[in-house]
Amino acid sequence: MLDLIKYIVSQFAEKQDEIEYLVDEKGDVIDITVVLNESDMGKVIGRQGKIAKALRTIVRSASAKEGKKYNIEIKGKGEI
Repeated sequence: MLDLIKYIVSQFAEKQDEIEYLVDEKGDVIDITVVLNESDMGKVIGRQGKIAKALRTIVRSASAKEGKKYNIEIKGKGEI
């Protein structure tokens, strides 16, 4: 699932070499934090959060077979 998230985020981010993915697995719940450069935040989140919402919807649909729940959080480098 992480590969799917990486692929989608990389399509919108310009500074792809600066993206970090922090994964925290707690049983059936997996928290993924995408850490971006501040200049890529708006591009990945989209207007009114539409791209981020679509990303979460795609991951939720794709993870239904696994029986796991993925929480995706998008942060800037200065927020961590």
